[in-house]
Parts: sequence; structure tokens; C-alpha cells
Amino acid sequence: MIPHLTPRRERWLLLTLAGIQFTHILDFMIMMPLGPQFTALFGISNAQFGLLVSAYTLSAGLSGLMAATYIDRFSRKQLLLTMYTLFGLATLACGLAPDYFWLMAARIAAGLFGGVLSALAQTIVADVIPFERRGRAMSVVMTSFSVSTVAGVPLGLFLAAHFNWHAPFFGIALLVGLLAWGAWQTLPRLDAHLHHPERVNVWRGIGQVLAEPNHLKAFGVSGLMMFASFTVIPYITIYLQSNAGMQTDEVPWVYLCGGLTTLLTARYFGRLTDRVGKVKVFQRLALAVTLPLMATTLSQGLPLWGLLLISTSFFAMMSGRMIPGMAMISSSVEPRLRGTFMTLNSAVQSASMGLAALVGGLIIGRDAQGHLTLYWVAGLLGVLASGLSAWLAGRLRLQGAPA
Repeated sequence: MIPHLTPRRERWLLLTLAGIQFTHILDFMIMMPLGPQFTALFGISNAQFGLLVSAYTLSAGLSGLMAATYIDRFSRKQLLLTMYTLFGLATLACGLAPDYFWLMAARIAAGLFGGVLSALAQTIVADVIPFERRGRAMSVVMTSFSVSTVAGVPLGLFLAAHFNWHAPFFGIALLVGLLAWGAWQTLPRLDAHLHHPERVNVWRGIGQVLAEPNHLKAFGVSGLMMFASFTVIPYITIYLQSNAGMQTDEVPWVYLCGGLTTLLTARYFGRLTDRVGKVKVFQRLALAVTLPLMATTLSQGLPLWGLLLISTSFFAMMSGRMIPGMAMISSSVEPRLRGTFMTLNSAVQSASMGLAALVGGLIIGRDAQGHLTLYWVAGLLGVLASGLSAWLAGRLRLQGAPA
């Protein structure tokens, strides 16, 4: 049966999941502001840097597809702790990597183990938290993005500036060890799905997930939602420094301001999601994010305060739409198939991020002065994807929603 947690245990559960998400997201995000260092140190092109970013997300997508065959066969807690520990070891390997080749290999390993973590965290929230409070619960877990940008990325950049690029990965690996111990202490058993009376064979469950048109629509929304952002996000720091003239010591302000704003607005978006409706709030934010998304690619020549205003709006809207988006997507499947569904959804998201970063890297070029070119075309693709996700979201059917 589903565990009935006291408010205090529920709070600890959500904070633990948020901590795990924090390190997982930070491990991915820290690559992007380090882009200028990697391109200079390894002598690589934008497309090669995009491949370095995509290596993580594409391997995470592959991991999600493989995990769909076993995720519902184990206790959520047991599987989460195992994959999280292996993810920590892979992150440590990133810090020990001596060159581009070994860093690429370590990023692939980190993606293989980390690709399941988001799906597991979101599945646990959907398993334990009732439908009517799921938006607020998801907002607690999703604040991990805000905390990673407001604290994690600036701290990682500080370590990279005062030591070297290896240092942030050592710090993340250490934090993973501490959080893994905390999760072992605080998480309940989380094995109700193993005793579900209508539990089905793994392959039959995958077949049932893929045969349902509503699930395919949800995967479409999820993939478009991630594609919209990651045509632009991996190259923000490179653009701000090469085109907009931002200094290296000013870059942390982009993540500090963006993360702090999303941290303050996440709970508001969570309450709004439960009060107004998951689909309606998602559609509004998916359309609203297109303005700062496009402005990000056309901000050359603006003063620092203008650059920060645009980037902060972009981060806040991008993070905000994830709250109703994931609450909506996790509610589009019945509980007995949720683990398989969310794992496949994580694979779709990872593949979409990797594809978007690759497409962005192929579109964006450099002129003779080293400035990025055609960045706005990558932004236009993101705008189109976000608009399509809003349209498709209106055709979803949610489990547990009032008629």
C-alpha cells in the first residue's frame, strides 16, 4: 500500500528528493558556464562542445530506455540509492579526467546512471502525494533547479576560477556521498507498486504505456518542452562573453539572479498550478517563456543590467513551466504504470535535450572576430517547440482530475 506519511516525514521526503535532484541538475548545468574554458583548453569547436553536453543527455536517454525494463521490479528506495551512488562515482571520474576524450567517457557514464534519477524522484512524488497537492509537492522538488543556479553554479565557477575546472566535479561527488547517506536514513520503503493487484509483466507494461495515445501525447509535450530550452541554454555563457561583452567574473551573476528569482517564484507557480489547473498554467508559461528565450539570442549591445533582466526572466519562466508541466505529465498515467511511464518520459526528455544541443551547435557558427552567428535561429526553433508543447498539452487527459 502507498505509505501514509506524517507532514514532517513528507517534508523530509521532498527535501531529500530535492537534494538528489540538485546534484543531478548541477552536474549537468555546470558544464554550460564552463564552455569558454573547455573550448579554449581543448581547442574544440561549438559543435564539439555541444557534443560534450549532449553526451550526458543522450546516454541518459539510453539509460531511461533500459531502465523501463526494470524500474518497476525494485523498491524505489533501493533503486534510487544504487543509481545515485554510481552517479556519484561517475561524477568523480569527470573530475579526474585528464583530457577531452576521458571527460567525454566520464560524461557518458554519468548520464547512464544519472538519467534515471529525475524519473525516480518524480515517480516517488506522484506515488506518495495526492493529486490535489501534487503541484505544490512538485514545486519543492523542482526548486532544486533554482538552488543549483543560485548557489551551485556560482560556487562551481568560483572553484573553477580559484583552482581548476576539475574542482566543481570533486565538490559534487562529495555532496552526492553525503546526500546518499541522508536518503538511506530518511526515505521510506516505497515498494507499494510491487504489491499492486494489477501489476503486469515488464514488457507488457512497456507495451501498454506505448499503446496509449494519451501517453504518446504526454511524451510529445515533454520532449518539446525540453527541446525548446536546450537549443539556447548550452551556449548562453559563450554568447554573453563573446558577443555581449560580459566579463568572466560577471557570469556568476547570471545564474545567481536567475536562480534566486526562480527560487522565490517556484512556490507561487506550484500554488497557481493547483488552484488554476495544471494544463492552463503550463500553456500560459510555455507561451510566456518565448519572449525572454528569443531576447536571450538578440541581447548583444545591452548593458549588464539589461542582460541580467533578460536572462533572469528566461530562467524564471523556463523553471516555472516545468512545475505544472511535470505535475501534468506525471498525472497522465495510471499509478500501476507510472514507474515505466516516467522512466520512458525521462528518456524522451534526455534525448530531446541532447538533440537540441546538437542542433544548436550545428546551427550556430563563429565569425572572424570569434562572435557567435545564427544564435537567433536556434532561438526561433525553441520558440516553435514551446508553442507546439502548449498546443499539445491542451489535448492531454489527466488521471485523478475532476471531471
